[in-house]
Amino acid sequence: MAAHSLLFRLFTLAIACMSMLSQNYIDAQTPNIVVIMADDLGWNSVGWHTSDVSTPNLDQLCRDGVEFDNFYVSPMCSPTRAGFMTGRYPIRFGLARAVIPPWRDYGLPITETTIANVLADAGYERRGIFGKWHLGHARKKWLPNNRGFTDFLGCYNGAIDYFTHEREGELDWHHNDHPAHQNGYATTLIGQAASQFIADSATQDVPFFCYIPFNAPHSPFQASDADLKRYPAIKDRKKRTYYAMISVMDDEVGRILQTIDDNGIRDDTVVWFFSDNGGVGGIRDSNRPLRGSKLTAYEGGVRAAACVRYPKQFPGGRKLTEQTMFIDVLPTVMNLAGADPQSLPNELDGVNLTALLSGDEDRLPPRDLFFYHGQQGESAEPIAVISGNWKLVVNGPRITGSITDSHRVELFHISTDPNETQNVTANHPEKVTELFEKLREFRSLQPTESIPPYKFGNQDFRAPPKWKIERD
Repeated sequence: MAAHSLLFRLFTLAIACMSMLSQNYIDAQTPNIVVIMADDLGWNSVGWHTSDVSTPNLDQLCRDGVEFDNFYVSPMCSPTRAGFMTGRYPIRFGLARAVIPPWRDYGLPITETTIANVLADAGYERRGIFGKWHLGHARKKWLPNNRGFTDFLGCYNGAIDYFTHEREGELDWHHNDHPAHQNGYATTLIGQAASQFIADSATQDVPFFCYIPFNAPHSPFQASDADLKRYPAIKDRKKRTYYAMISVMDDEVGRILQTIDDNGIRDDTVVWFFSDNGGVGGIRDSNRPLRGSKLTAYEGGVRAAACVRYPKQFPGGRKLTEQTMFIDVLPTVMNLAGADPQSLPNELDGVNLTALLSGDEDRLPPRDLFFYHGQQGESAEPIAVISGNWKLVVNGPRITGSITDSHRVELFHISTDPNETQNVTANHPEKVTELFEKLREFRSLQPTESIPPYKFGNQDFRAPPKWKIERD
C-alpha cells in the first residue's frame, strides 16, 4: 500500500512539474501586447516626419523599432477601431459607413470576435483598455467588458471634453461599467491608468494585453496654459493647441515605455503605435506632403504614422516600405501569441506580418487595399483601392454599376506619385475600368443592416445620466 502511495505521489509530482515547465515555457515565449492608438494624428504631426512638433518618446520608439512607411487605416475613427479589433474590413459587418455618434443604437456586432477575445483564449488573463472605446455604447453587450476586456477606464464616445470628461452634457468617464469621477486632463489619466495596469500585470509574471486608444489630438482642441507654452512661436491658436495635445500624449507614451523598462519586460513586450486616421483638414500642414485629410480616401486621410517594437524578435532601426494595414495587427498578434486563425468563426482580411517584421521576408504577397466611408449618405461616398503600383479614388454617389458623370475619378501611380499630384486616368482607361470593378465588388459587401449616416436620428437626443447604460 505504501509503495502504491509513493508511486502515486511521484506521479502527481511529475505531472505538476511538467505543468509548471509548460507554463514557464508559454510565459517565456509569449509576448506582452501593447497597442497605442492616436486619434486624428496627422502624417506630418510626429517628430520623425517634421521638426515643428516635439514627440521625443514616439521618435525613440520608432528608432528602436520598425517604422511603417506605408501603413494604412480607414478614413475615420470607428471603422479603424473595428477593423483593428477583428482583423476584418468593417464593411463586412456594417461598420464602415460612419462613426458611432452619441445618439446611435449600434455597435460592433457580437458575432465578431475581438482581439481581446482571441487573447483571452490564448491564455492572456489580463486584458485592459484605457481611453476611447467608440465601438458601441447604447447597450451593455457592446461595452468593453463584454467584448473580452477585463479592465476599462475611459470614455464610450469620441470628442469628450478633456477637462470635465463630458459628452452631450453628461459625464462620459467610466471604470469598467460604472461612471468614474476623476480630476485631470483625459490624456494624462489614460497614460497613468495604462501604466499602472502594465506595472500590476508585470508583477504577476503572465503575458498581458494593453490597448491604449488615446483621445488626443481629436477635437475639442483643449490644452492647459502650461502645455500651450511649449509652442510659443506658433500664433495660430488651433494649431498651437493641437501640437500641445500631441506633446501631452507623447509624455504619456514616455510614461508607458518607462513603466515597461522599469519592470524589466522591454524585450518581451510588443509595442505597436498608429493613428486611427489622418489629421483633420482644419489644421494646416498636419498631413503634409500627403494630399487630403481625415474623411477623404486620399493618402492624407488613410496613410498613418506608425511603428512597432519587439526587441526579442523584430530587429530595430528599420523602415518598411511594404503596404501594411490596420487589419494586419490581429493576425500578427495571433501568430505571436500562438493562436490559430483557423479557430475563428470569421475569415480574416488582414495578413500575418511576423516574417516581414522579423526580417525573414522582405515582401508580402500581392493584395488589394480598400478604403471607404459614407458618413454623409449615399450621395457622397469617398472610396478607393490600392492595387500594386496603382490607386484609384472615386468621389461621388454610391457605386452600383458603371462610372457616371457624377463620379470624380482619379488614378494615381502611387509608387512614384505618393502625394497624388498627377491624375492619369486619360492615359490608362483599362486600368481605371479594372480597378473600378474591384471597388464596385468591395462596396457590395456592405450588408443592408449597417450603421446609418452620421446625422441620422440625432433629433431631440438626450444622453443618459452619466452615460450609465442600462439596456442589455
